[in-house]
Amino acid sequence: MSRPPVITRRFLRVWQRNFSVYRKTWKISFVPPLLEPLLYLAAFGVGLGVMVGAVPFRGGSVDYLTFIAPGLLAVTVMQNAFFETTYASFVRMYYQKTFDGMLATPLVLEEVILGELAWAATKSLLATTLMLAVIAPFGLVAFPAALLVLPLALLGGVVFAAAGMLFTALVPNIETFNLPVFLFITPMFLFSGTFFPVGNLPEWARLLALALPLTHLVTLARAATFGFYDPHLWGGLAYLLLFAGVGVPLALRLMRRRLIR
Repeated sequence: MSRPPVITRRFLRVWQRNFSVYRKTWKISFVPPLLEPLLYLAAFGVGLGVMVGAVPFRGGSVDYLTFIAPGLLAVTVMQNAFFETTYASFVRMYYQKTFDGMLATPLVLEEVILGELAWAATKSLLATTLMLAVIAPFGLVAFPAALLVLPLALLGGVVFAAAGMLFTALVPNIETFNLPVFLFITPMFLFSGTFFPVGNLPEWARLLALALPLTHLVTLARAATFGFYDPHLWGGLAYLLLFAGVGVPLALRLMRRRLIR
């Protein structure tokens, strides 16, 4: 019976490698996090918001632009982590043979994958920080409570990085990523409370939305940016911690099965 590999701090070398590449392309990498929120806010907040007006929320009402801003922060977390450990990791693994080069060093496979997950979560944190800085001057978030979005971005980054790596361990080729994007990411983007309250959905759809991690990240981000506390928030936080606690070891195990036969 083989012994489980020992995972050490060497996984940070993988994170360091990806960060070094990111620094070389930072001018391009900074553009989407800076411009995407402005495009979303202009399209959905300003354009659609004129027709929607105010949204009922916690017994009162808020204007539509303020309502969707924290949802878009959560979507930024999801997209940056998920696409980093799906398309980007797959390219490094399959086409660039970066994983092969790393495994020729003292790194073990689990350290390589853990470094990829850590980098994806960091990239989510960087993008969320930029987006928060962009929307803050519009008065869409309440400081200092909105700073809680940053640790949430790190936790959400781990969750969606693990989910992305699970798909990377299972897909036969890069084109197959279209399926999890269509069946997993797109429904979350549309039905996790980003653009309208989850309570507006029929009961069966509301229960389905509560099973999706983005729903809880949106709720927590909205609480942080609005500066309110609700005991039910602990349930969402526990869900994300449990998802990360199960998803990361499972991603390590499935990637080992894929790469070492």
